Amino acid sequence: MTAVSMSMPILIVDDYNTMIRILRNLLRQLGFSNIDEANDGASALAKMKTKDYALVISDTALGSISGLELLKQARADERTKQTPFVMLANDADEAAVAGNVSTCLMKPFGAQSLKSTLVPVIGAF
Repeated sequence: MTAVSMSMPILIVDDYNTMIRILRNLLRQLGFSNIDEANDGASALAKMKTKDYALVISDTALGSISGLELLKQARADERTKQTPFVMLANDADEAAVAGNVSTCLMKPFGAQSLKSTLVPVIGAF
């Protein structure tokens, strides 16, 4: 297994700026430095068309395009269909419907649970 690059591009998608800030801080604590953000599915898709992300972390509940719709559209695109997705879920029901996702992370979470969730998806770091 190759080492994870701490400068790999990561996209955080959430409609709450507070959650984006929390995730950005947790990812920085874990050593990641190349972090972009989007407040909705439409802007996330636009960013994914112009930049290859090594990981997308998205909330399930977003505005006009839900996190699940974002995942569906990303999986349908040849360029992004292999991009690892971690979905943030508020409860087990949300997690259960997040099909074709790399993994789900239940809220609330801290740095250690985020790391434990990411290791199987992107490798040890």
